Amino acid sequence: MNGSAIDLFAGAGGATQGIRDAGLRVIGAVEFDSTAAKTYRLNHPETTLWETDIRQLPAAEMMRVLKLNPRQLTLLKACPPCQGFSTLAEGRVSSDDPRNELVRETVRFVRALRPLHVMIENVPGLGRDSRSRELKLTLHGLGYAVRDYVVDARDFGVPQRRRRYILLATRGSRHPLPETLGDPDSPRATVRSAFEEMADEGVGDDPLMAVPRVSQIVQDRIEAVPVGGTRFDLPRELQLECHRRLKSARDAGGAYGRLRWDEAAPTMTTRCTTPSCGPFVHPDLNRPITLREAATIQTFPPTYQFAGTRGLIERQIGNAVPVRMATQIVTTLIATSRDEVQV
Repeated sequence: MNGSAIDLFAGAGGATQGIRDAGLRVIGAVEFDSTAAKTYRLNHPETTLWETDIRQLPAAEMMRVLKLNPRQLTLLKACPPCQGFSTLAEGRVSSDDPRNELVRETVRFVRALRPLHVMIENVPGLGRDSRSRELKLTLHGLGYAVRDYVVDARDFGVPQRRRRYILLATRGSRHPLPETLGDPDSPRATVRSAFEEMADEGVGDDPLMAVPRVSQIVQDRIEAVPVGGTRFDLPRELQLECHRRLKSARDAGGAYGRLRWDEAAPTMTTRCTTPSCGPFVHPDLNRPITLREAATIQTFPPTYQFAGTRGLIERQIGNAVPVRMATQIVTTLIATSRDEVQV
């Protein structure tokens, strides 16, 4: 394999899987959430994982354990918590949320490790925040060329509409970063193509294919939504009172919506199998999508294992970096400096 990588804020390991698929060895990772860390270990047992608050982990300790010297690492990836930057959190999470400060922890590790490349993934709101400007200036000061992007996961073969902020940095100026990422003209993956691939490669008796249990009223609502429909197709007696009071038709417009076979899915959120929280009803069956189907839309391999309760797995899936998107971005980044990647 070519080169090595470290995954900060690793979550369930979606980005790690993508980095590995791009051909790098992921030698170290950090994740604070105990359940996500358990999932990570199930799938990446060869990676040294620090299950700790990243603020309490000295970069020097990581380098000692991994036997790393400065400038040896090929890629440092980070996906700090995004709740404070997310438009989904407007009115609920302040821009002063302490979790937002975790984005600065990446710089601490860059200073120590001096990796060849840096990749930061987050919601587009980070790109509008002063912390991203500070981050870019600091990386420039450390001798990195920096470029940021707002991308759509669909442009990387992911069957999902998911806009993300990507910041790439490469040490020195010999290797220009790409002007754009992804290919909007590439063939689009769809819910149909994703589910067909899952059926071809999946395993029997997959516990994540269990159909989520719902109450009778929720089942009645699901059955009342036609193919391609949303909550606006519900008869008045099945509408939620809170929805009737909404001032804008866009508010909660996706609730009880069905996926559409020949389109990309909507963004998989941390409630991605809960029909009342978004358009997470199967395209033509009268049920919510399963955890495995949601993970497939995030392009996790069909055999990827998850630990925890249904709700905790749902959150891990929704928080993950789409695997295929990570693979393509890392492949593009490494191609800019392949002569320097250690083998």
